[in-house]
Amino acid sequence: MTTEAPPATPAAIDAVPLRHPWRWVAAAVIVVLVGLFLYGVATNDAYRWNIYGEYLFNERVLKVGVLNTLQLTVYSMVLAIVLGVVLAVMRLSPNPVFRWVSWVYLWIFRGTPIYVQLVFWGLLPTIYKNVQLGVPFGPSFFHLDLQALSIFFLLAILGLALNEAAYMAEIIRAGITSVPEGQTEASIALGMSWLMTMRRTVLPQAMRVIIPPTGNEVISMLKTTSLVTAVPFTLDLYGITSREIAARIFEPVPLLLVAATWYLVITSVLMVGQYYLERYFSRGASRKLTTKQLEALAKAQMGEPHP
Repeated sequence: MTTEAPPATPAAIDAVPLRHPWRWVAAAVIVVLVGLFLYGVATNDAYRWNIYGEYLFNERVLKVGVLNTLQLTVYSMVLAIVLGVVLAVMRLSPNPVFRWVSWVYLWIFRGTPIYVQLVFWGLLPTIYKNVQLGVPFGPSFFHLDLQALSIFFLLAILGLALNEAAYMAEIIRAGITSVPEGQTEASIALGMSWLMTMRRTVLPQAMRVIIPPTGNEVISMLKTTSLVTAVPFTLDLYGITSREIAARIFEPVPLLLVAATWYLVITSVLMVGQYYLERYFSRGASRKLTTKQLEALAKAQMGEPHP
């Protein structure tokens, strides 16, 4: 009786990683070009880096310009999100009147430039000098002189929010419609009300679709606040640096760099917040296993008991 010899162990594969020399060449060229650009910027007297350093942490720039820009961004976005939810629900409503009103609103505010809209809101006290409430052809109970009020900050918020609401409505509508209808049907079958279904089933899943474009809109809103000079409101970051201080010292370039620096700093902070919000609402949606899950899977395959 003969026994078969065990099969020979296959030879190990000597894997050699593929080399990419042109990647290093391209990287070296880019580094040289960036270095030359930075050297030219640093040595160019037109940038006036001494004035840039002097006004970068200027008290008026920080306490008036940056603060007003943040207020414009936050107030306008909160109002835009609230109005966007209402418009999105109206677009999804079976009532044709609601659907048409919402569609006309989106058509007007998405079809006209934001700068033109802000100019219109700035002219509102001129168009409607007085606001009166009362009985037609009778006594007046309320009278308001718009030209006597300084409401340009409120008009700037209103102009930005009404324009942004048209875009937020489509983002929210897309997020709600991305949730399968079976989720809603299952929630209703479990006895949930429509409000509870939206709050506990639809919206948590829709947020994965809503958060990324909403974060982009917040960043876009921050930069769009530089257009409120059309209202005219000139106490934002761009107005303080490029119109007030630069016009006084006749140095527009370093003051533009100051404004750009603070816009970049605030945008970076917003991007970090957007990253953590996206990660929070994407829990359970990714099929990528965590380190603990991979360790548990490896132990299960080796037959080890899992604690």
